[in-house]
Amino acid sequence: MPRSKKGKRGGSSGKGSLRQEVLQLQLSAKTALSRPGKNGGRGESGASDDDLASDVLSHYSSASESASVLDEGTGEVVDEQTAQEETEDKLKQCIDNLMDKSAKVRLAALESLRSAFSSRVLYDFLLERRLTISDCLERSLKKGGGEEQAAAATLFALLCVQLGGGVEGEEGFKMLRPILSSILIDSCASLSARQHCARALGMCCYVSASDDIEDLLKCMGHLESLFVGAYPLGDGSLPSVKAGTPALHSAALQSWALLCSLCPASRINSMVNYHLPLLQACLDSSEVNFRIAVGETIALLYELRRDIDQEFEYEDCDALCESLKGLATDGNKYRAKNDRRKQRSIFREVLHYIENDEFSEEKIRFGVEVIYIDGWMRRRIYDAFKEVLESGVSHHLQFNPLLRDIFGLGAPLILDSSVKAIKISRTERHLFNSAAFKARTKLRNKVRDKRADVM
Repeated sequence: MPRSKKGKRGGSSGKGSLRQEVLQLQLSAKTALSRPGKNGGRGESGASDDDLASDVLSHYSSASESASVLDEGTGEVVDEQTAQEETEDKLKQCIDNLMDKSAKVRLAALESLRSAFSSRVLYDFLLERRLTISDCLERSLKKGGGEEQAAAATLFALLCVQLGGGVEGEEGFKMLRPILSSILIDSCASLSARQHCARALGMCCYVSASDDIEDLLKCMGHLESLFVGAYPLGDGSLPSVKAGTPALHSAALQSWALLCSLCPASRINSMVNYHLPLLQACLDSSEVNFRIAVGETIALLYELRRDIDQEFEYEDCDALCESLKGLATDGNKYRAKNDRRKQRSIFREVLHYIENDEFSEEKIRFGVEVIYIDGWMRRRIYDAFKEVLESGVSHHLQFNPLLRDIFGLGAPLILDSSVKAIKISRTERHLFNSAAFKARTKLRNKVRDKRADVM
């Protein structure tokens, strides 16, 4: 139904009356100037023709300024409200298009919603539409092609990030987790769809099922069933896989590593003992991105194990360090220059951490705030959100309560010019962020340990 235009008519009538008044004043001025007065060119009031013209022009100028100020003052409010309404109308249309018969229309709608979800916080808008969107995504995941399934999985991950870790996000995750898992383990499904489902499953479980140890272990089991396909065979050799599979293994391994950060301490020991030797063998993989994912996961497992026991040392540490040194100084010309540079940088950090228990701190700026990436677990969490939110990660760090809670940033800041001028020292920010992040992690682990004991 088209919108009513009464508001526009009402606004234009006000401006029209003002113009009529000005025209009348101009006409009066011309009449006064053209009619001579009794006192030698003066009007009845005794003012000269020039004075009358000046008064008219002055009145006209002040009236025009008043109109412009009035229009400017109300225009900002009207423009902002209109822009908000137009944005919501576009989002509603995209949601309607998710049910279109044309796959091309559905894909365009998924891409538009992905861009909107990643670039702004839309909690209030999505709260009352979450079930409709979840139903549409379920239909796309069940009946769509590989490209549509991949886009739907990514959008569902963004929906979970938007809704946060509350009941609303858990409802959607309970609905779509079985579908994501079935596509993930389906060897006949598109590799791209399986890869995006792996990332979505890890992110959605981290956000929406972090307090449910049963769902956590199920998701980790599905992800593990994928990347173990890259583990060495019985004779110690690495299996040959078809093109595109290493990217799937990398996505599954990284999502699994993300969920490892939620595991209770009682399970970390067995995970490290089983996976560390097998991951060490995967460092000989011919795929650079998979090797990097393996190296980062090894460092993460080391960090989790050392959080439990600071004296932990891997029994085959010397051989592991030799492999890491080789990758940190790899100069083989048959590898791309950028791949060699990226690999050397990552593995130098991994080697330095394992040998010296030291991490090269990274500083992330957004707005007037800063977070410090001072560990492998914290880096994996940040990288996972960055993979989903892409360029919108800075905006969500500023305004999304979920990310601010995870990184210990507190409530979103509302700053004026005087507050922006106040600077907190780097050390103070670092200590505050680290303390808040570690306190939150310890609290979660305590809760999960109790639940694991009950189970």
